[in-house]
Amino acid sequence: MNPEAPLGMFGGTFDPVHHGHLRTALEVLEACRLAELRLVPASVPPHRPQPQAPARLRLEMLRRAVAGEPRLVVDDCELRRAGPSYTVDTLAGLRAQAGGRPLCLVLGADAFLGLPGWHRWPEILQLAHLVVVQRPGSRLAPGDELAAALAGRYCANPAELAQAAAGRVLVCEVTQLDISASAIRRLVAGGGDPRYLVPDAVRGLIAESGCYRMTDGCKEE
Repeated sequence: MNPEAPLGMFGGTFDPVHHGHLRTALEVLEACRLAELRLVPASVPPHRPQPQAPARLRLEMLRRAVAGEPRLVVDDCELRRAGPSYTVDTLAGLRAQAGGRPLCLVLGADAFLGLPGWHRWPEILQLAHLVVVQRPGSRLAPGDELAAALAGRYCANPAELAQAAAGRVLVCEVTQLDISASAIRRLVAGGGDPRYLVPDAVRGLIAESGCYRMTDGCKEE
């Protein structure tokens, strides 16, 4: 791992992790020349419904999904922390580990536009760069509060992320596959097969656990 290259963080419930998550993660990793991208499953997400699958199962699905790609690193820090999974707290912990090294928070367009509703959101810009992923050709239209906070922070070249520890914003176009975790859960609940929507290893765990099946729920061990 290049000791000077930026580190990245990509959070979510990953309920379940699917090829849309993984393809986005890989493209951002390579486009932004990150040393590694940490995939951080949320424990208690404050801005969305609570995960259906238990934490241990979501964590294992992630680990199996990225096996063989050492630059994608599963980080269970939010699962080990009590209380709501606030991104600012996670970034503060990563910043303590990284020192002055550049740190990038990877966000989808919807999450980015909703930043003003996040806990202590202005501090995020002091802790990390923002890498906003979107479909090719689409446009972002931040509200007045967010636009004012980000004025002068945008950069066009990923190499600029390595020149400061935090505070810049890069819009990164990626191949966003039209796959959603909620649609996968509905599919499995109705007796469908999520093959080709999730990695085979994840598909196997879903089948073994009975997770997302309307009748069985998730089997705890």
